[in-house]
Order: sequence, then structure tokens, then C-alpha cells
Amino acid sequence: MRLFKYLRISLLILAAIGLIVFRFHLQTGATTPDPGAALRAIHTLTGNIKIHQDFHSRFLPTDRTITVYLPPGYEDDRNRRYPVLYMQDGQNLFDGATSFMAGNEWQMDEKAETLISKNQIEPLIIVGVSSSGLARISDFTPPMIGGPKPGGHADLYGRMLVEEIKPFIDAQYRTKAGAADTGLGGMSLGGLVTIYLGFKYPAVFGKLAITSPAAFWNNEMIVGYVRSLPSKTNQRIYLSVGTAEQVEFLDSARDLHQVLVDKGWRPGMNFDYFEAPGVNHAPGKHGARVEHMLRFLSPPQLGSIRRPSRGANSSR
Repeated sequence: MRLFKYLRISLLILAAIGLIVFRFHLQTGATTPDPGAALRAIHTLTGNIKIHQDFHSRFLPTDRTITVYLPPGYEDDRNRRYPVLYMQDGQNLFDGATSFMAGNEWQMDEKAETLISKNQIEPLIIVGVSSSGLARISDFTPPMIGGPKPGGHADLYGRMLVEEIKPFIDAQYRTKAGAADTGLGGMSLGGLVTIYLGFKYPAVFGKLAITSPAAFWNNEMIVGYVRSLPSKTNQRIYLSVGTAEQVEFLDSARDLHQVLVDKGWRPGMNFDYFEAPGVNHAPGKHGARVEHMLRFLSPPQLGSIRRPSRGANSSR
């Protein structure tokens, strides 16, 4: 009887832990209720999109899809190179059929196409790195501070990005490979890992796009992480959050904003902070902020204005 009692208690504890993990996944976007299979059949890709399936890493066990958006004019000039923005949760960026919540993509392809065609941003390559389902939490979180360290594989995820995915993209496409032309971005837990890895690799990523970050994770350890930086880095940072998001997202984003300002980032110069009125945490709500983000991180550069095509050339 005593053994049966212990087994029952153990099962109840495991069920409670499972429920907590599932709710955290729902809250941070790792898995969301699917409104129906019909939307999974409707692809919404716009522009010149390349898809690399089953990208294998020696650092993490899950193969993943790499989706690459190429700007208008990429095929026209074999000598031109482009800045690159690497984004977490690549399945959410361009295609409603692959998004966590079917039909709710970020519209990064549509927004970039429009802004580039109007010469309002510098043409850029956007690389979407798909996340790994239920392993997303461990991939996107740093090791826990002050105790056991379950998950917390962000360092390995960072090595995959820096040592495998970026070299692959630089070899396959005409990129500007320096830090000043390389950005890293993400939403929710993807925003958390963007801050962590962005400051770990400032010589690789010179621009950070942080949207609705799960900065409350582990008692706001990422706020303390930024505070502990020896000095401000030479990085350009975009940070946003919706005013209708859960209070922990809003409060921790404001704390992160304040510590970045205290560290020396200057709004309107190398830092942009935006609170989107009435916007909640749903993945599809990020689309409204994409233009704001791209305008700040990729302003038009002298000589970047598109000219009429003089004929297509083959591209790398």
C-alpha cells in the first residue's frame, strides 16, 4: 500500500510538471492550438524564397529547416552583396502554412518586399531558422543560475548559429559577413536567446532585433546579464513589446529597456524601444511591428537605392 501511495504521488507530481511545461509552451509560443488543417494547405510565401530542409548540426540533435528570403534584385547583379538578418522561429516568418498558429505569420517577406521596392530600407537577406518543437525551451534558454541546470542549451544553439548556419549562408549566398551587416532577432523565448547570444557574440552580430522577449525567465536573469556587461557594446538594438501582453512580458521588457539605457544605449541613435498599443503576444501580431524594426535596423544606405534591372544574371 505504501508503494502504491508513493507511485500515485509521483504520477501526480509528473502530471503537474507536465502541465506547467505545456502552459509555458503556450505562453511563449512553442506550441499553440491549431485552428484547423485547412490553413496548413495555404502557403503565403512572397518573393524569392529558398528552403534548405533537414539542416543537421553536430551540436543539437534536431535537424531543422532554414528558410532564406532574398531581396528584389538579388538575381540581377552577381557582384552585389547584402546584409543578413538571422531570425529564430523561422517557421513563423514568411508562411502561414508553417506558422505555430496556422495562418498567422509575421509577414516579413511582404513587409521587406514593400519597403525595399520603395527604397525605404537597405535590401537585405533574411534567414529563418526553424525551432525544434518541444525542445525549443531548452534551445532558447541559458543555463539556470543558482541551482540545477535543466535544459539551458542556448550556448550550444549559439554554436550552431555561429559555427554552422552562418558559414553555410555565407558560402551559399552573396552576404556581407561582418558584424556591422549581420543581425540576430527573435520573439518571446527567441527574443531571450537573441539578447543572450547577441551579447555573447558582439563580433558576429552587430544588430539585435528583440521582440516581446521572455525577459522574466529565471527571475529576469537576462536583465542582470546585461547589467553585468563590462561596458556598452557597439551594437544597434531594437526592442519592442505589446501593451496588451501578459504583465510579466511587459514589466520585464520595461526593466530590460531601462538597463540598456543605463548601460549607455541612446534612444533614436543606437537603440529603439517601442511599446505597441493594444498588441498581445500572439505570433501573428508581430507583423505590425516588422516595418518598425526593419526601418530602424536596416535604413537605406548611400548607394543602396535600387535601379531598374538590366537583365537577369545567375546567382550564387
